[in-house]
Amino acid sequence: MSDFIRPGRLRPGDTVAVLSPSWGGPSRYPHVFDLGLRNLQSEFGLKIKELPTARRDADDLYRNPQTRAEDINAAFADEEVRAIVASIGGDDSVRILPYLDLDTILGNPKILLGYSDTTTLTSYLNQKGLVTFNGPAVMAGFAQMRHLPPEFAMHVRRVLMEPEETMEYRAYPAWANDYIDWNTPDYDGETAPLRPHDGWRWLQGGGVHTGRLFGGCIEVFEFLKATAFWPDPGFWDGKILFFETSEDKPSIQAVIWWLRNYGSAGILDRIVGVLFGRARDYSDEEKRELDSAILRVVAGEFGRTDLSIVTNLDFGHTDPQWILPLGVMAEIDFDGQRLRLLEPAAV
Repeated sequence: MSDFIRPGRLRPGDTVAVLSPSWGGPSRYPHVFDLGLRNLQSEFGLKIKELPTARRDADDLYRNPQTRAEDINAAFADEEVRAIVASIGGDDSVRILPYLDLDTILGNPKILLGYSDTTTLTSYLNQKGLVTFNGPAVMAGFAQMRHLPPEFAMHVRRVLMEPEETMEYRAYPAWANDYIDWNTPDYDGETAPLRPHDGWRWLQGGGVHTGRLFGGCIEVFEFLKATAFWPDPGFWDGKILFFETSEDKPSIQAVIWWLRNYGSAGILDRIVGVLFGRARDYSDEEKRELDSAILRVVAGEFGRTDLSIVTNLDFGHTDPQWILPLGVMAEIDFDGQRLRLLEPAAV
């Protein structure tokens, strides 16, 4: 791990900072936000520290990207804080990146956890050397955890609180495609009906491949391309690249275009594996079409018939989701059909 800085693990009694780096969801659905905070406290024994942006009005947050970045900087500078968890995603956190204080952030490494639009933060700070974490947010994941399989809380502990030298990823026994309407009276974190696990899909590959994890929401990466916050070509070398699609349900044709761009940029030639999370709101037939489209681009258009590709994995915009640490060595064992971390993500 000499190239990356690992944050300290969480322990019961530690303080977690919560903030809104993108959409101000807590100002619109405070009961969902409060539910997520209560679950972090009761399930994991954590203390909560709300930063000013946490409940700030969504319209006000949109107008003030620098204020959102200042909360990120303050959370990393705060000696009391051990981890930072995003309230929810959104679509414009790329606007806060110019205001980040990298010296403060890298000088005070902490767990940074979120997904969807938080991909801007996790991917950029990982490029700068910090191990970051793609996983549940306060309102989307933690708020629903009492209605999800108990393996979810166990997984959070295994990654963030009780990290092992190696850790195999395991399929959750059941999953939910989405949540019931947050405007439902007395909403208590209920999800759509749970479905039995529908299996990982090992599309192509063979043998065992190792590399550092890097990835996030495929749509959000489109916001970063051609900016100062996009990785240099050499950064992609040896990476296991993971993607997930959002609740906006991008068309399969859009995914083709985006993957073709990765191929045209030479990125597909540099990586050692591709992982896709379970696609939210896709029908079974659409998932099969998505798999075919991925193969068409990666193997058919760019000749990477050797690249291990696994889809329909337990991360992204369905629940419960895994936590994937960016910058940590991982392994794809295609023949054994196993995925695992080869080192602890936190120390």
